[in-house]
Amino acid sequence: MTRPTNKEMTIDQVVEHLSDGMTIGIGGWGPRRKPMALIRAILRSDLKDLTVVAWGGADVGLLAEAGKIKKLVYAFVSMDTVPLEPNFQAARQNRTIPEICEWDEGMFQTGLKAAAERLPFLPMRAGLGSDVLVNNPDLKLVKSPYADENGDYEEFVAVPALKLDVALVHLNRADVHGNASYLGPDPYFDDLFAMAAEKTFVSVEKIVDTAALTADTPIQRLLLNRMMVTGVVETPNGAHFTNCVPDYERDEKFQKHYAKSAADPEAWAAFKERFLSGDEAAYQAAVEAFRAEQA
Repeated sequence: MTRPTNKEMTIDQVVEHLSDGMTIGIGGWGPRRKPMALIRAILRSDLKDLTVVAWGGADVGLLAEAGKIKKLVYAFVSMDTVPLEPNFQAARQNRTIPEICEWDEGMFQTGLKAAAERLPFLPMRAGLGSDVLVNNPDLKLVKSPYADENGDYEEFVAVPALKLDVALVHLNRADVHGNASYLGPDPYFDDLFAMAAEKTFVSVEKIVDTAALTADTPIQRLLLNRMMVTGVVETPNGAHFTNCVPDYERDEKFQKHYAKSAADPEAWAAFKERFLSGDEAAYQAAVEAFRAEQA
């Protein structure tokens, strides 16, 4: 009997699978359960000209500030208690992201679903009569081939598939084979990102034995199965400074420090030197030192 493949990787090995010009989907939701350790690894790399697809938070802001994004497809970019992600706001105002596609949240989900089902598009009503179509003139309309009860042929928005080269997601637990579970209140569509992608890399708070994935949690929390996953990385505190409940909440003090620093060039240079100039271990050590200062 063939045993499942061991897919455990390091952060740097994940980045080695990425290349310039790729379309990368980033899971999570705003400031919630983002694969931030993987994002920080991309910041340290020479990768460029990326198309990023995300319900964005600081992941998008950091990649935009670093000049990594050629095209951004998003429904929103926010950190909740900081409504406008500051680095993203600056990128939009200064037009440093060459191509922008801002979609309705439902359209965004539908685009991922179309890609997951290997369809070129899916029809939906969201967006009809709105400025989403005005600001995205490449979006097309399609008529139903079936008449309704009045004999009319209804018109829909034809939402194109959001095909991804790679999906990056962060979950709470996984085994070495890529089966992964979330323990918090929401899956945040990470399974759609994985199914819409050619390759999926999942970072987790802890890699456990396969049997432990369902020992203390309901089986329906197994969000990803090993057939959907290319590689799995153990990254404790890897979603910081977003949350990864129940393992930890969002680091509000650090988030405020991030936002305040991003508003001032000198403060931002100091922030990058302290927190983003080294590897992931250096980042986590710097965060611990920051917490001690704030205590």
